[in-house]
Amino acid sequence: MNRRWIDLISRAFTALTGLACATLVLAVAMILGHVAYHGWAGLSWKFLTTAPRNGMTEGGIFPAIFGTVFLVVLMTVAVVPLGVSTAIYLREYAHADSRWVQAVRMAIQNLAGVPAIVFGLFGLGFFIEFVGKGIDAAFFGGKLYFGQPAILWAALTLALLTLPTVVVSTEEALRVVPRGHREVAYSLGATRWQMVRRVVLPQAVDGILTGTILAVSRGVGEVAPILFTGAAFYLPFLPTRLNQQFMVMNYHVYVLATQSPDIDATLPLLYSTVLVLLLLTLTLNSAAIVIRSRLRRRMKGSK
Repeated sequence: MNRRWIDLISRAFTALTGLACATLVLAVAMILGHVAYHGWAGLSWKFLTTAPRNGMTEGGIFPAIFGTVFLVVLMTVAVVPLGVSTAIYLREYAHADSRWVQAVRMAIQNLAGVPAIVFGLFGLGFFIEFVGKGIDAAFFGGKLYFGQPAILWAALTLALLTLPTVVVSTEEALRVVPRGHREVAYSLGATRWQMVRRVVLPQAVDGILTGTILAVSRGVGEVAPILFTGAAFYLPFLPTRLNQQFMVMNYHVYVLATQSPDIDATLPLLYSTVLVLLLLTLTLNSAAIVIRSRLRRRMKGSK
């Protein structure tokens, strides 16, 4: 095959891949544009700060917004320390060829492939029926406090769901830290924990926050796990305790689309709710990106 044919095939392949990317961007733009066009008119301060009423055909979505943010914060607090600690152990402490490490990696890979609905059933059976009712039996005389669907159990279930994302991202970030940096720290008399805390983790914080962003993005969009563990059909008040149920944006969208007695009346609310959910997800991700960028600039400045 001569050079001319090779260049022609290369250009054709470049054009096809570029067309695929353009098609993807166009599809996303069309979806976002459709939602924004139909949902923008329904956005107002009242819609964002009041509770739904009259069979959810009127009012706002503030309890769902509050519940979504509360859930994501709890999930992040639960999954990031566990995921980062697991990655540090696998990369910095355990022997790569040990059977225990191989078992842990296989468990993480299998966990990443489990359907979301299975996580919901697991959360119902383990966190609510076993842990929650065990706490009630041990500390509350069998009265129902934690042995019921609650935002705490929903957050822990989502933390398990997003755990592989944080572990893999953190481990990749730790892997790219040059080995020479570790050796220099050891040569200066640092312990392994001092080396990890002061040398490795500051250089890997970018990857850790990237994993956190991906975990938040997935956690915000999941419905099945929280459907069994804490999400409520309709609650006009805010959850003030960890053992209370809550409204959440993505489940609220499902309810508006499938359970409303008047679809025509709820359709404008549905579009506006979806638009707010997209904007909320973008805001959470943007906040994490801003924090990552500031930490990156601070690290460069310290060097």
